Amino acid sequence: MTLRTRITLLTLALLAFSLLLIGGSVYGTLQFTLYDNLRRELVETSVSAQRLIQEQGNLDGLPLTVYGQALWVPFPNPTATDILQGAAIPIARSLALGDATLTLSEKGLQEVLRSGGFYTQTTLTRPDGSQVPLRVRAERLETEIAGIPQGKQLVILLVGKSTESIESTLADFARTYTATALLVLIFGGLLAFRLVRQTLEPLEWVAKKAEQVSNKPEKLPEIEGHNEVASLVKSLNRMLARLESAWETQGRFLADASHELRTPVTAILGHVNYLLRRTQLSDQQREGLEIIKRESERMHKLVGDLLELSKTGGSWKVELGSVHLKTVLDEIEEEYSKSFEGRIEVQAPEEVWVLGDPERLHQVIANLVSNAIKANSTHIRLVVLDLAERVVIRVEDNGEGISKEHLPHLFERFYRVDKARDRERGGSGLGLAIVRSIVEAHGGSVWVESEPGKGSVFSISLKRASAPHPQLA
Repeated sequence: MTLRTRITLLTLALLAFSLLLIGGSVYGTLQFTLYDNLRRELVETSVSAQRLIQEQGNLDGLPLTVYGQALWVPFPNPTATDILQGAAIPIARSLALGDATLTLSEKGLQEVLRSGGFYTQTTLTRPDGSQVPLRVRAERLETEIAGIPQGKQLVILLVGKSTESIESTLADFARTYTATALLVLIFGGLLAFRLVRQTLEPLEWVAKKAEQVSNKPEKLPEIEGHNEVASLVKSLNRMLARLESAWETQGRFLADASHELRTPVTAILGHVNYLLRRTQLSDQQREGLEIIKRESERMHKLVGDLLELSKTGGSWKVELGSVHLKTVLDEIEEEYSKSFEGRIEVQAPEEVWVLGDPERLHQVIANLVSNAIKANSTHIRLVVLDLAERVVIRVEDNGEGISKEHLPHLFERFYRVDKARDRERGGSGLGLAIVRSIVEAHGGSVWVESEPGKGSVFSISLKRASAPHPQLA
C-alpha cells in the first residue's frame, strides 16, 4: 500500500470517527431534550388532570393529544395485587383514550404506590389495530373527587402522550445526518486524496529523478522555493556531489593502479615464459614457475578488467544495431568447442535479431560460457527464446550449481562464491559485474537460477530488433 493511500485512508478514518462522534452526541442531546420536554408537559398535564378531577370529576377537558385515566381506590393502603384484582375503580378517562385502557404491571403499581410517581413506556392499541407508543406518567394522589363527598381519596392518575413525533424526528435526523455524513466522507476522501497527491508530487518527482540517475552520480535539478522539498533536493545534491567526488577518486585509483600493475605483471609473465621455454629446469623449479605463471595470468586478467572498468566508469558505451544472435552463438560454440571436453549445444532460431553491440554481446555470452566451463560442466546449452518484443538468451549448464544465499550477490564486484576455488580457476570476481554492466547498457537485464548439484541457468533479456535491410551493391 502506497504512502498516498495510507494517508488518505487514515484521514478518512479520522473524519468518519469525528462524524460518528458528533452524530452520536447530537442525537443523544436531541433525544434527551425532546424527552425532557415531554416529561415537563406530562407534569403540567398531570396538574391539569388533578384540577379537572377536583372540579368536574372527569378528564374531558384534557387536550386530544393526551391519553389520561384516573383510578379510585376506595380503601387505604392498597397493594399492587389488590389493584390488579379489581380494587381500583376507573372514574375518568380522556376523550383521546376512548374505550381503551391504560394499565400498569404489578411492578409499576408497586413503584407508584411506593414513590408516588414515575415514568414508563407503553403502547396503546387503537380500534383499528395500530399501536401507539406512549410515554406515561403514573402518579399517586390524595385528592378530592367531584361528586364523591367523602373528602380526599386515593387516586392513581395515568397521563401519557404519544412519542411518535419524537421517534419520527429522531429517525429523520438520523437519516439526514447519515446521508450528509456519507457525502462529507466522499468529498472529504476526494479532497484528501487530491491534497495528499499535490503534497507528495514533489517527493515523487525527486524519487523519479533519483531513479534516473545513472551509475555515475549526477545532480538533481533544483526546484525554486524554500519548502521542505527544495531543502531535500539540495541535501541530495550535496550528497551526490560527495558521491561523485568519491566516484572520480575511485576511477582515478583504478586507472592508476591498473597502469602501474600492468607493466610489472607483463614483465613477470614474459620472464616466466622465457624460463619455461628456454632453460633446463628441475621438476621442482618447473612447478614453482608454473605457479608463478598461473598467478601472474590471473593478476594480468584482474588488471585488465580493472582497467576496462576504469575506462567506462561502470557504464559501458555500446554501438547498438541489429545483431543476428545465432551467428554470435555459433561463433562462441566454435571458439570454445576446441578446448572444451564437453558439449556445447546451440538452440537459436535463424530469424531472431536483437538490438545490441555484437562485440559486447560476444563478450557477455563468452564470459558466461567460460564460467560454466570452470564450474565443471559437461554440457552447455545456448538457448534463444523469442518473446515478441523481448528476446531471452539462456546459458544452461549441468555444473556444480550455486547455493541460494550467494545468488543475490553474484553480480557484485569482487564477489566470489568460493574464494579459494575461484582463485585456482583464475577468477577475478569482476566477470559477472562486467556482464551486468554491459547488459544494462543495452537496456536489458540479467538474472540467474541455480541449485547446488543441478547446474545453473543465466538468462539475458534484450530488446528484439528487425533484420537489417540488404544493401544494394
